[in-house]
Amino acid sequence: MFYYGYMAPSMMPMNQFAQLGPDERERQASVQQILQKIRRENYDLYRELDRYGMNQVITNYVFTLVIGSTINASTANQTAEQIYRQFQQQYPWMNLFFRQFNIPQNVIDRILLRVIQLTLDEIRGGQPGPGPGPGPGQGWIGWEDLGGVLTSAPGVSSWQPNRLDVFVRGTDQALYHKWWDGRQWNDWESLGGVLTSAPAAVSWGPNRIDVFVRGTDNSLYHKWWDGRQWNDWESLGGVLTSDPAASSRRPNQLDVFVRGSDNALYKKTWNGSRWEEWENLGGNLTSEPAAVSWGPNRIDVFARGQNQNLIHKWWNGSSWSNWESLGGILVGGPTVSSKQPNRLQVFVRGTDNSLYMLEWNGSRWSDWQNLGGSLTSRPSAVSWGPNRTDVFARGQNQNLIHLYQNR
Repeated sequence: MFYYGYMAPSMMPMNQFAQLGPDERERQASVQQILQKIRRENYDLYRELDRYGMNQVITNYVFTLVIGSTINASTANQTAEQIYRQFQQQYPWMNLFFRQFNIPQNVIDRILLRVIQLTLDEIRGGQPGPGPGPGPGQGWIGWEDLGGVLTSAPGVSSWQPNRLDVFVRGTDQALYHKWWDGRQWNDWESLGGVLTSAPAAVSWGPNRIDVFVRGTDNSLYHKWWDGRQWNDWESLGGVLTSDPAASSRRPNQLDVFVRGSDNALYKKTWNGSRWEEWENLGGNLTSEPAAVSWGPNRIDVFARGQNQNLIHKWWNGSSWSNWESLGGILVGGPTVSSKQPNRLQVFVRGTDNSLYMLEWNGSRWSDWQNLGGSLTSRPSAVSWGPNRTDVFARGQNQNLIHLYQNR
């Protein structure tokens, strides 16, 4: 069953291995070195496949094929996703092979993409190529475990430098709040409600926080901190098919974005005195939106498109742009933050469950960067200063995890 194509040195008679040319012997030795490192440092991949009945010998064989294919393709400076597509074409029987063990396709994709990325990281010696590179690096610190038991992605806001407010849905479907006060993380507090989505949070001024969620009737609900107390939930209507997203262009103004029942993007605005009617901004979204404002009359909105890619639409002060595609392969929706005017950092969960970042530097978009981690939700991000970005997500133990950049 197992002897298709490439054969690892460990499966090859020694006299046959000795007959290989020097380049091929070196290549197969490299395959084994990388395989041993993956087995030593990422044994969770073996444990996960073992739960489906794949023993270590079979897993070694599959990983050897993946590593060998990655080494062959690495000189073309391709991304992990591109190499994985080539691997599937080279070994079309592989999915049928996995199916004998009843392994779900999303598990297969995630594990093999992870092996490809680990191989690329090893080949490139820690230097990022044109596609996702190793992480975190580049001033990123983390991940740290902040506890809790999350049943949603987190939402985060900041109302002053060195202040963070994180919101999640708990196991009782209520809203929970944890905050950094500049010195320490405070304990979780329950803010009530019955949520059917992850929360979104935004601040438009000192000591002000607005939180939005989807309720049990699929309407948008709003709760806010006015500097002294949390106000009761209010219903803002609508029919949501996603988590909400929120941004603020100026003090006492809010823009909330959701996916509607037709998969289009919808916006509801608080103009300082009243809530305006829902506005249809079009598109065909396959995730919740993400939104941020970096200036008094600027909004940038992101979502996952029909091809699982990142799509982008923006308000320039007078009109909305068309949607543009920024590529990538997203698992769930994106998040976005801005450290200063005309600067954007977009974060997504990739097919290997790592955190990936795409940056706008004021004139062009960067390549995707791999910041590592093992996420089980979409990320959430905020910036509280010109050199600071904080990213949160749900981790492998349903806990809150945190990564930050300070440069």
